[in-house]
Amino acid sequence: MRHRAAYFAFDLFPSTKGAAVHIAQMADELFTHFGGGLLGVTGGGSLPSRQVEGDREIVRFGDAVPNLLGRFEAFSAWVAGHVAAHAGTLELCHVRDPWGALPVVSAPDRRYRVVYEVNGLPSIELRHTRPGVPERTLAKIRELEHRCLHAADAIIVPSRVNARAVRAYGVPDEKITVVPNGADVPEPRPRPEDAPGRYIVYVGALQPWQGLDVLLRAFARLADLDDLRLVICSSVPARRAKPLRRLARHLGVEDRIEWRFTVPHAQVAAWLEHAELSVAPLTACARNLDQGCAPLKVLESMAAGTPVVASDLPVVRELMADREHGRLVPADRPAELARAVRVLLEYPDLARDLGARAREHVAGTLTWAASRARLAEVYRTLSARPVDRW
Repeated sequence: MRHRAAYFAFDLFPSTKGAAVHIAQMADELFTHFGGGLLGVTGGGSLPSRQVEGDREIVRFGDAVPNLLGRFEAFSAWVAGHVAAHAGTLELCHVRDPWGALPVVSAPDRRYRVVYEVNGLPSIELRHTRPGVPERTLAKIRELEHRCLHAADAIIVPSRVNARAVRAYGVPDEKITVVPNGADVPEPRPRPEDAPGRYIVYVGALQPWQGLDVLLRAFARLADLDDLRLVICSSVPARRAKPLRRLARHLGVEDRIEWRFTVPHAQVAAWLEHAELSVAPLTACARNLDQGCAPLKVLESMAAGTPVVASDLPVVRELMADREHGRLVPADRPAELARAVRVLLEYPDLARDLGARAREHVAGTLTWAASRARLAEVYRTLSARPVDRW
């Protein structure tokens, strides 16, 4: 197959993580615009190394490189090979990380345009995911980020906080477009068969910056609500939850928490819809404050009509307003989080009103269709430029 467009991401696809939802939407818009394309992602398990779906081809990087930085380098070489194979037909490459961006922007005599989608900056994020990475390595990664950002033709980011982080590299404003995450208002879903009678819910991964430890400490302060359960719909396997489960035992709340692991995204809406409220206790760390993010858990809860109690961070305020669509509380404060949850539980009419307004807000301004329209405009603008400018 010969492709006019390609999308590369150092992410497992498909998967239960929010990144996979984002990739599906962005890649679909790219391939709709160009009449098909190549999607290069990481693989694992039973996922095939290659599959074809009509005019779309998915290829998966599967090299078992134990060292993380070595795996990044191997992925870059793999991307370079695929780009070279389609160099004669490619008109646009959309990349999601510097490991895919480097070979794409560095290809000799490239005649395709490059859109660099910056959802995160590894030079910041690796400090949290891999605390042992040496500072000299992080400095080299920052240099790589700088090179790729300046060599790309357009930068898209999911939030204004991400845009500010990109501008710190000297990237001009006119090159940056905010394309936020979106959510679609779901049709009513039946209650999950194994759902407890009354519960609050957390949806997402379990990394430290998600604030699950804060949520567990807050939930321990609600011990008098003996009919209330906390459901954690995790996108990762059970082994990732061992430290949190130990903390739950220490806090005495283990028996009041119900864990659901690797929950398929299609099932998340039902868990959100039938919850009393959802919680997004993001921490006030550099990963969330300096790098930025666009938490899908907040958007999807709002779309389901379920009020959110979330950390009062700039990235969250871009999506919801305090006392209008839910409640915003200071980050890393279990007592404040517990108090806000208790108030909404004690005033269910208020909670329902907040949820209804949140759903209307998403339907009016934060749908995937609206986000994809912004992305399509970036593609149209780049496509209008003469190819011979390279």
